[in-house]
Amino acid sequence: MHGAHDQLTFDELGTPLRDTTFVVFDLETTGTKPGPDGITEIGAVKVRGGEVLGEFATLVNPGKPIPPQIVALTGITDAVVYDAPTIDRVLGSFLEFAAGAVLVAHNAPFDTGFMRAACAAYGYPWPKPAVVCTVKLARRVLTRQDTPSFRLSALAALFGSSTTPNHRALDDARATVDVLHALLERVGSVGVHSLEELVDYLPEVTDEQRRKRGMAAHLPELPGVYLFRGPGEEVLYVGTASNLRRRVRNYFTGSESRGRIREMVALAQRVDGIECSHALEAQIRELRLLAAYRPAYNRRSKNPRKSWWVVLTDEAFPRLSVVRLPKDGALGPFNSQAMAKLAADVLAGASGLRTCTQRISAVAPAGRPCAMAELGRCGAPCAGHQSVEAYFPSVRAVAQLIGGEDNVPLDSALRQLDELAAAQHYEQAARRRDELAILVRAVAKAHRLTALAAIPELVAAAPDGNRGWEFAVIRYGRLASAGVARRGVPPMPVVDALVAAAETVTPEPGPLYGAPPEEVGLLLRWLTRAGVRLVRTAIPWAEPAHGAGGWHDWLERASTATALEQAVG
Repeated sequence: MHGAHDQLTFDELGTPLRDTTFVVFDLETTGTKPGPDGITEIGAVKVRGGEVLGEFATLVNPGKPIPPQIVALTGITDAVVYDAPTIDRVLGSFLEFAAGAVLVAHNAPFDTGFMRAACAAYGYPWPKPAVVCTVKLARRVLTRQDTPSFRLSALAALFGSSTTPNHRALDDARATVDVLHALLERVGSVGVHSLEELVDYLPEVTDEQRRKRGMAAHLPELPGVYLFRGPGEEVLYVGTASNLRRRVRNYFTGSESRGRIREMVALAQRVDGIECSHALEAQIRELRLLAAYRPAYNRRSKNPRKSWWVVLTDEAFPRLSVVRLPKDGALGPFNSQAMAKLAADVLAGASGLRTCTQRISAVAPAGRPCAMAELGRCGAPCAGHQSVEAYFPSVRAVAQLIGGEDNVPLDSALRQLDELAAAQHYEQAARRRDELAILVRAVAKAHRLTALAAIPELVAAAPDGNRGWEFAVIRYGRLASAGVARRGVPPMPVVDALVAAAETVTPEPGPLYGAPPEEVGLLLRWLTRAGVRLVRTAIPWAEPAHGAGGWHDWLERASTATALEQAVG
C-alpha cells in the first residue's frame, strides 16, 4: 500500500495532461432540478494538447414551456426550440462525440446531473467518464485575492478568454476551455502533469482514499468489469471500465465525490478485475454480476426480473392482467407496474376485452352489467349478454397484435381517437392519443426484443475504430461469446473459434425465451449502432410485418403534437 502522500511511480502517472482529450461542455436548461426533459441547448468543445479537435452544438426541445426567467437569461424561447430535436434524438450523438474523453464543465455536478438523468430515462448507459469541475479546480488554485468570484464570467475575464460567456451553451463551453487551459497552467507549476494527478489534486480526498489507491496496481489497462470486495469477501460494488486500472484508481482520488461510494471504498479490502474483449462484453458481464451478487452499493439492476408484463388470463372470458413472470404471448417488458396497467387498459378498451376481475362461468353466468357495459365498452358476458364465441374475436385480436399478425386493436383505438376529435373533445382526444402512443411503443419494443431473442444463433461484428473488429455471438437473446480481431488479423478464423467456444443456451418458455430483458435490450442497441454488420445468422432476423413497426410516422406526429401542446401550456 502507498502512504498518504507517496509520490506516484512513472507507471502510475497515467495519461499526461498534454495527451488527454477533454470534452468541455455546457447545458442550458429550464431550471435547476436535473431531469430528462429539462435541457434546451448543448454546446461542447473537444480539445487535446491545447488544440480544438471539434465542436458539438444543438438546441433541444424540452417538451415543456421554458420559464420566463430562463428566457430572460438565455434568450431561448419556446419558439426558438419549436423545430429543435428532443433530447432522446441528440443524446446518442453527444455521447458518441464525448466517448473516451474526460468531461469538463463549470459546476460539473449540475451539467452531468442532467446528462445522467437523460441517459437513465432513454436507456443509455452512463459511460462513467472522469469529470473535472472548473469551479472546484479554480477554488483549489485561486484565492479571493486573485478573483472575488468563481463565476464563469469572472474567471473568463481574469484569464482574458477570447469568448465572453453569455448563457448560450457553445459560447460558455468555449469560454470554459480558456479557463481550463489557464488553470492547468497553474497546476503544472506545482507538479500536476497527468490526469490522475489532476483529480487527486482536487479537494476532499481522504487519507483513507489515498492509502488504498495501490489496490488498483494489479489491474490491467484493458476493458472489463471490476468488483470491490469487503472484509468478508462480499461484493460491495460492480462496475465496468474501458481501462480497469485507470477507472479503479479514480475511486481513490478527488474525482469521486459520491458519499455512499466513499463509504464503500472505506469498507473495501480488495478489487477484482475481469478482463473483457470489448465494452459490450463488459456491460453484459456487469448485468449478470449485479443479478448474481446484488451488491449493496449498486442502485441499478439488482433484480434483472423486475419487469412487468401484460398477459391474457386463462379462463372462459379472458382479460388482461399485469404480472411479474411472463409466459408465451405476454406483452412487455414494462419498467413499472403503472405503465403496464395503462397499456393494458388502452388495449382492453381498443379490443373490447372486459376489465373487471371477476371469474365468469361459460355456462349460465349470473352477474349484473356494470357501468362499462352501460357505456358500450363491454359486452357484459357476466350477465350472459355475450357468449364465449362472440367474445373470442376480441381475445384473438389482442393475441394477434402481440404476435405481430394484425393491427386490429390499434386501428380501432385510432378510430376512437378520431371520433373524439371530430366531436371536438380535444382534451380527451389528446389524452387518448398519448395513451395510444404508450401502447404502440410497448408493442414495437416487444416485437424488436422478441425478434432478436428468437434467433438460435447470430454473429455480428462492430468496427473497433482501428481497422479491426469486435465480435459478439448471440444465442436466444444472450451473449454466448465475445472476441476481437485486431487490425491485420484474419477475422473469419476468429469467428469460427468464438462460435466453437460459445456458451450453450437452451431456450426457455416466455416471449424472450428466458433471456433477461435488460440483456436483450443492450444487445439490440449494440446491433443497431452505425457500422455493426451481421456475419451470419441461423434464421433471418426480421420483425413482424404487422404490428407497431408501421406506426413509426404516426408516433413521430403524436410526439411532435404532445411537445407542442406542452410548450404552449
